[in-house]
Amino acid sequence: MSSVSRFKAHATGMGLACAFLWTAPALSASTSSQVVLRELRSECVAHSKVGTSLIRRLAVYLPPGYDSGTKRYPVIYFLPSGGYSDCFDKAGARTLLDTAIVQGRIGGFILVSADMNTPLGPSWYVNSSATGDWDDLMVKEIVPYMDANFRTIPNRDSRGITGEFVGGYGAIRYGMVHPDVFGSVYAMHPVGTGSGVQIMESRPNWDVLGSATSLDDAKKDGFTQLFVAIFQAHLPDPDKPPLYVDLPARKEGGKLIIDTHLTDRLRNSFFIESLVPKYAENLKSLRGFKFDWPRSDTIEDHIYSNQALTHKLNEFGIPHESEEYNGVWTSETWGEDGRFNNDVIPFFHRYLVMTAN
Repeated sequence: MSSVSRFKAHATGMGLACAFLWTAPALSASTSSQVVLRELRSECVAHSKVGTSLIRRLAVYLPPGYDSGTKRYPVIYFLPSGGYSDCFDKAGARTLLDTAIVQGRIGGFILVSADMNTPLGPSWYVNSSATGDWDDLMVKEIVPYMDANFRTIPNRDSRGITGEFVGGYGAIRYGMVHPDVFGSVYAMHPVGTGSGVQIMESRPNWDVLGSATSLDDAKKDGFTQLFVAIFQAHLPDPDKPPLYVDLPARKEGGKLIIDTHLTDRLRNSFFIESLVPKYAENLKSLRGFKFDWPRSDTIEDHIYSNQALTHKLNEFGIPHESEEYNGVWTSETWGEDGRFNNDVIPFFHRYLVMTAN
């Protein structure tokens, strides 16, 4: 994929599941990498009203030579757009990471992919009285678990976070709120960064939401399900079953009536662009910050909002890199020609501190 346009600005965990591993043919048994599965029983989501499982799963990549030494490694936290282990099960991520390390394009590192989904899909990585405390889950449970159970370099300079789509949103959000935990951020094609071409209230089916009798009603179409997940994260109401949200709009006589107060609250809580003034100094403290998006995304809102975000960051003097590349919504993330290999790995090679002091 060619880059045709660039914008640059200056717990301890509980419970272990059985591990499973693959063997890379190019590496000897004594030096081969591993992918292991782990489970945590989370207290941070115990108050969920929507049936969120307390068992949260991780897929952890351990680099070649991990088992044969005592070296500590930096950690990249990956927030996927699908299943937590899909990048290993379906996309060949282990071989890709092995090759990058063996070729010397990056030093050895640990990568952890976490299950951060609610019964409706994305948690949006915030604390919610409806779905659970997902911000706390990451910084108070997952990161401490990794540091306690693996040979990590336990400081922000050696922790990076990345993700794709909703996971890209989460990577920026964790980095801007917790720069003491994550020192570098790369968001691949993030969504939810700001206002789009269409208003948010144009997306859900308000007739369905206004008459919902169960959480399953929200699953009748993709946009409705996605936006209920957004509302559960940012407009939660634990006393309003079955959706457990304050709806920011309703239909009356076929006309959409927008609640001004709730819409303002939603925008100020949800959009990355709206959070920039509050967290500007945190963002300035990051070692590295980059996000990208494809020029030919069929949902124009994503293009528009990411272009606007880079200008907003410039207005506040926040150093970052942003790139609009020649691609579409389904542009390859993994594989030899994918963006993780050609963009994310070089980024973390530059910004992660790879060795313990």
